[in-house]
Amino acid sequence: MKKLAMKPRFVLSLVALSYTLMFLSAPRAQAHPPGAHADQPKTARGIVFNDLNGNRTHDADEPGLANIKVSNGREIVRTDDQGHYALPVSEETIVFVIKPRGWMTPLNRNNLPQFYYIHKPAGSPENFKYKGVAPTGPLPESINFPLVRHEEPDAFKALMFGDPQPRNIREVEYIAHDVIEQVIEEHGHGASFGVTLGDIVFDDLSVMEPLNQAIALIGIPWYNVIGNHDMNLEAADDAHSDETFERIYGPAYYSFDHGPAHFLVLDDVTWVGAHDGQKAHYHGGLGERQLEFIRRDLSMIPAEQLVVLMMHIPLTQVDDRQQLYRLIEKRPATVSISAHTHYMEHRFIGKEDGWQGPERHHHIVNVTVCGSWWRGQPDERGIPHATMSDGGPNGYSIMEFDGDTYSLKFRAAGRPAGYQMNIYAPESVPASALATTVVTANVFGASEKTQCAMRVGSDSVWKPMERVTLRDPAYLAEQAREAGLVNRSWAELPGAHPTPHMYRAMLPPRLPLGSHRIEIRSRDVDGTEHVNHRILRVEAAR
Repeated sequence: MKKLAMKPRFVLSLVALSYTLMFLSAPRAQAHPPGAHADQPKTARGIVFNDLNGNRTHDADEPGLANIKVSNGREIVRTDDQGHYALPVSEETIVFVIKPRGWMTPLNRNNLPQFYYIHKPAGSPENFKYKGVAPTGPLPESINFPLVRHEEPDAFKALMFGDPQPRNIREVEYIAHDVIEQVIEEHGHGASFGVTLGDIVFDDLSVMEPLNQAIALIGIPWYNVIGNHDMNLEAADDAHSDETFERIYGPAYYSFDHGPAHFLVLDDVTWVGAHDGQKAHYHGGLGERQLEFIRRDLSMIPAEQLVVLMMHIPLTQVDDRQQLYRLIEKRPATVSISAHTHYMEHRFIGKEDGWQGPERHHHIVNVTVCGSWWRGQPDERGIPHATMSDGGPNGYSIMEFDGDTYSLKFRAAGRPAGYQMNIYAPESVPASALATTVVTANVFGASEKTQCAMRVGSDSVWKPMERVTLRDPAYLAEQAREAGLVNRSWAELPGAHPTPHMYRAMLPPRLPLGSHRIEIRSRDVDGTEHVNHRILRVEAAR
């Protein structure tokens, strides 16, 4: 069954403590022996093996692993009975292993999975501001991928970070204190791995490594999606816009299994370099090569297996999404998740967008770590409140998986787990105005399938609330208040976004004078409930 779904804040210099962390090498490749001819056929060969001693080198007593998938970003082959594979490669190819269930690839010192080998004999363009891939030299004779045994039960959790997007080290510290410390204190929420859903940084790609060092302190493998602010903006074309990302994280799209689920990490940001008087820009797109990889990837897994697509730009904003729809719409269990918009939303994609599947596709637009790009008045720690344009707090999500089912839990940064909504009602109401007084709730992680109800007093009956789309009133008030302050040293909040997870109901027409507790309950399709409350005072009519 699918479901949708602060603690006290304190400051420690996590990032400063972690700056000594260093990257380990990617999977080791055996170099050409002396005298090898540079013009040998461009076929990558190697072995996927059980790394029994964990040294990442294929030793004589370590068996090859059969039936493991390896890809060049387009073709996918399976290893033979001895663990060997062969793939065609060009002069700019990343060869990678598709991690199977029950196995894990090595991690570097920043807990980034090392599942790939970059073949770029000439390296990345040298005129880029941020360093790309150094020349890799001739194609190695053997590109080997070590795997180690890794227990993966049917039920597991994953952390989802949308848009951390730090501009500089100071904002890396915001992330460390506002989110990472919370996750560490809660033991990583028991998650098996984490994912950053793009916009890892904000154009300054030198900030990637210190951010990686901070996130590594959570202590779990961490996968990354490329975003529109993670690219080399000098690139003349999309093919060369990912050079720094590739140096640090590997291929911009890939897949892996964990437990019973199959994860597809997609690059849905297409870069168009400046040409013919047109400025450089990006748009949502996958491209033919990536779509072919997705097609082949999905053809090699069971039809009933849960497929989780992770991307940066929301799926409904991707130009060639119809081709992707054709590849997933007949599968009984799929979900996709993105970030990018800096507000939280659940979209159920149907025929109105060309989806032809029997059930609408659930697409999650995730909460962002940086909220509204670290805008808004700083709190007592000097960290901007960063409220998102839908009125929700910045934060992250916890996805839970069990077999072919999934759920999503919203977590606000620096707040307790029970903080799932804001309730708006007057401080006091004259008894004569009760029947015309509206109570509104912004339920941060709610979807169109969430049911909300209200009661006043624990002995009263729960009354259904109406779901509406409107701009969060508290956000509008805070935006106006901050705009009126002089000598502001922070960036102003962005415009308010019409929020689809707002609910409202009228107060009961008769209540005794005095204080009353308003309770609002949200209930998701699987029965998960959250109850928050607010105090209201009823006064005598004036």
